[in-house]
Amino acid sequence: MASDIVPIQLSLTEGDLVTLWAPRWREDGEEWEAFLGDDDALFAFPEVAQLAAFVRTAGEHDLLDHPAWSVVPDLTVAELTPEETRRFDIVGVPELAAEDPDTWTVAELAEITEMVRSIADVCELDVVTEVLDSAPAFGLLRQGTLPFAGREGARLWSQMVETIADRWDDVIDTLDDLVATPDVDSAALAAAEKEIVVAEDADEAGATTLDEDGEQADEDEPAGFWEEVGIDPVRITTRDGEFVTLRCYLDDAPVFLGSNGKIDVFTSERALARWVGEDGADGHDLVAASTWSEVVERAAVGELEVEVDELNAYTLTGLADDIAEGTLSVDPSQLELAVELLLDVDEWAGKDDAREALAESQALGWLVSFVIKPDPTRLAPSPPFDAEAARFRELVENLTRRLTVH
Repeated sequence: MASDIVPIQLSLTEGDLVTLWAPRWREDGEEWEAFLGDDDALFAFPEVAQLAAFVRTAGEHDLLDHPAWSVVPDLTVAELTPEETRRFDIVGVPELAAEDPDTWTVAELAEITEMVRSIADVCELDVVTEVLDSAPAFGLLRQGTLPFAGREGARLWSQMVETIADRWDDVIDTLDDLVATPDVDSAALAAAEKEIVVAEDADEAGATTLDEDGEQADEDEPAGFWEEVGIDPVRITTRDGEFVTLRCYLDDAPVFLGSNGKIDVFTSERALARWVGEDGADGHDLVAASTWSEVVERAAVGELEVEVDELNAYTLTGLADDIAEGTLSVDPSQLELAVELLLDVDEWAGKDDAREALAESQALGWLVSFVIKPDPTRLAPSPPFDAEAARFRELVENLTRRLTVH
């Protein structure tokens, strides 16, 4: 369940505008998605300082009821600045579509058109939805370059390019009409602008500092490569051994290195890095990540170092046997990580088996919830747990069959 509200940048006729987007989340059994705005308009601002001033003082808008809104007014201007992966050049789509359908072009188009479709769905923009539904290729962009290979693929791409040439102005005009920039409190705006100045001065003054030996050293430890690109190396341990792969989240949805529900895994970090630089540069779902090109570039010159954080190490072995023995025999941390992986893989593969089996209304889901979210007031599950263990073992087997070992 998504619980975040994220800043995004939309490039439209008036320029680069910043606003807030709440990706899909579930509440009271229903799925929701929202943007900063009201019934008449989507609120967007030319400057982040204006956005900050608005969210700190505004009394009415559509995001007030979001479960995470309470933290937004306390965010800094820096935290309200959209990341590179959250910037959508909508007005530049015709120019982008004029390029050949390579990995990067397709991935960027996928991200932009998916954001446009989200706005259209939330704000009921029938004209925009009609344009996006008028060419099948719009719905195939997330699959990477594969749908656009060969004669039929070229036809699909050309059809989409023609649609963009003929009708993208309708999309831009509709979004231009939708966007409004509300007035903001002048005192709050001045405070936000001052915050930017103070932060810039602090960055200049503290960019470097002297270490104990008198040598210059960075004050803040820089983010690692994988953190910067937003892709995580993952280790999965099954009865067949230890394997490494990659995973990221796009719009809060998990995406694994692989395609058609099959995950490409490797027996060592070095083997994964070598494959990415050779056969694995494209042809899988991770090409949809806008930063995938940076991973390929490093791998191609032999500089890609794959290191798995412990939070992304999933051990599936032994858990079914532990469940059969009883709740006290199960390691909560190991189980919680395993459940995370099972749910992520099923969501990516378009399946519901894990989600249904792990629902608290099911015997296995109730046991799992009891272990990973302990509450002394809850009634403990009663043995025997053979059925729960068998169901968990089945889920693990399903996942194991999805691994393609290289």
